Amino acid sequence: MARLPINARLFRDVWRATFRRRQQDARAAAQALGTEAAHVSLHNVTMTYGDRPVFTNLSCAFPRRRISVILGGSGMGKSTILRLIGGLIQPQSGAVMVDGRDITRMSEQGLYRVRRKLGMLFQGGALLDSETVFDNLALPLREKMRLLPDHITLEVHNALQAVGVNNVDKLLPGELSGGMLRRVALARAIIRKPVILLCDEPFSGLDPVSLRRIENLLVGINRQFGITLIVVSHDVPSTLRMADRVVLLLGGRAIEGTPDQLRHSTDPEVAEFFNDGLDSAPPHGIR
Repeated sequence: MARLPINARLFRDVWRATFRRRQQDARAAAQALGTEAAHVSLHNVTMTYGDRPVFTNLSCAFPRRRISVILGGSGMGKSTILRLIGGLIQPQSGAVMVDGRDITRMSEQGLYRVRRKLGMLFQGGALLDSETVFDNLALPLREKMRLLPDHITLEVHNALQAVGVNNVDKLLPGELSGGMLRRVALARAIIRKPVILLCDEPFSGLDPVSLRRIENLLVGINRQFGITLIVVSHDVPSTLRMADRVVLLLGGRAIEGTPDQLRHSTDPEVAEFFNDGLDSAPPHGIR
């Protein structure tokens, strides 16, 4: 295979072509089920861990090619929703629709095909400490795709370039700053060109400057490549800046709407949640 030049334009064009094909397939499947607006949705989902209920008959939806942020207090089931979408756990009842298909009724082989469309940015990055940056990104390509070494190198460098990172191939995760590590983890999450990106607390532990950089990267990836982003977060100011849609988990129920709708909600619990989140944010100008 001839080596292609590494440049952002090539990366963008190849990626857009891949997304266009996958999005066309997804829209056809969604239209057949009458679910064009929602790329991912939960319908009357009940989930428990042992004797502890997480939520009962929970329904919520995440629109296609938009940024949705899941907010809520500790133990409300925010990360559980991501695990349900990834098919890592099964609910006791209800449907989990991903790209027009109910994954609760799928075989493991069917789930594998759905997971190929998903990317995951784990809390804290979850890079392998003993592997270099290059090998961390190359691992999913080596394990899941039949690519020549030169093509793997190209894909790794293009993914790193997409998040603004260069010349880090030989570094270990422990040699990276918190913000740099999170950007490398984001590069790994998008390296297989997902159409849905799940982000579990991507801003946790970051300083305000690094937080804004990761936030801007996520918004840029969504706008440029049309990826559906589903972000679990506890940061209210960031949510108000970046989200197209908010799913707020309170007392076992999901309150959905735009950031502006929820911020000005007449529901006292919703208003209190947003006001408390804004009150605890750094003063204007620091973030």
